[in-house]
Amino acid sequence: MTTSRPGGPDKRPGDRGDLLDPRCPTRQLLDRVGTKWTSMVVKVLAEEAPDELRFAELRRRIPGISQKMLSTTLQSMARDGLVARRVEPTVPPAVHYRLTELGVSLERPLSALRVWAETHMPEINRNNQLAGESPPA
Repeated sequence: MTTSRPGGPDKRPGDRGDLLDPRCPTRQLLDRVGTKWTSMVVKVLAEEAPDELRFAELRRRIPGISQKMLSTTLQSMARDGLVARRVEPTVPPAVHYRLTELGVSLERPLSALRVWAETHMPEINRNNQLAGESPPA
């Protein structure tokens, strides 16, 4: 990672940005793909890849997500090119989603992060208890 600022005078084409700069596009992308909902959508769609899932089935498979949050997450992922959206002209319209090749490439790093979290959750919980705080939900 370079220490140049995005768009700064020392920025060359192809250089990476400065993750610590709030204007850095990489930081903005990490803000989007680093959400729990994006991680869950990628996981569920990766399990079906290369097949599609309808919106309602996605919602059923992701406990706790609201219709609005799922819709917002899928719109963001589609804008980033991580998911493809297909609408059947029925009444009501049937909307299908699948991971793109780019979205499939995100599954491995997110899976590694999930494994890390599952492996270290007991230690994190113990640390929170020692600090006098309740464990994260």
